[in-house]
Amino acid sequence: MDFRQFFRYHKSYLIFFGIIIAAMLAVDGFLLYKRNKYVTERDRLRAGMSDFEREKTDVALESEESRMKMMVALIRRQSKVDKKIHLAISTDSGSMYLEREGALLRGFQVQVGPGKRVGVPPDTVHLAVPRGERSVQRILRADEGWEVPEWVYSDRGLAVPAERTVKGALGPIAIILNGGTVIYSPPTAGPLNDSSYVMPGSVRASSVDLKAVAPNLKEGMTVYFY
Repeated sequence: MDFRQFFRYHKSYLIFFGIIIAAMLAVDGFLLYKRNKYVTERDRLRAGMSDFEREKTDVALESEESRMKMMVALIRRQSKVDKKIHLAISTDSGSMYLEREGALLRGFQVQVGPGKRVGVPPDTVHLAVPRGERSVQRILRADEGWEVPEWVYSDRGLAVPAERTVKGALGPIAIILNGGTVIYSPPTAGPLNDSSYVMPGSVRASSVDLKAVAPNLKEGMTVYFY
């Protein structure tokens, strides 16, 4: 059977498969275009930051998503060039790093609390997933008390006690940051004593990992969230 006969008998199948192949090629072309666009933008961000800094005030970003992506890229880059020892937390991958000028000193997995509106209406507030820069205010140990916010109890469906200061409420060790963000370890007391619950807008890590980086921490040290 020659090709003409084959085509005549299987014309509909050949057309069908031809359409599928054309569609796949179109999708591949689109994905390649998007990838090249991403790479171009990434390389532009990595280029001399001084040029970008001079021009960034004139950049009109098209959407909130674009602004967020740009901010995350800037924070990530800043964490890699910071000459001082610092912490960096990737909220998407759930990873925390102790770094200095791009050198990784220690890395480990963490759990990032979700963004959530908390409180009892009409007195509510939205706690977003941390982004940007924070600084260390103090290190909290197991024998120190922490005043648990009322919204934590309501979020857990628990009655708010008269005394909300609980020793070890943030685990054996915790890092208190400015703005109310906390990096804590699994506690054995208080309303956060639940492995399935991570406090919204905060980060939970193992006590072993936090104790390992604690000697490097000091007040005012930068913590990058991206």
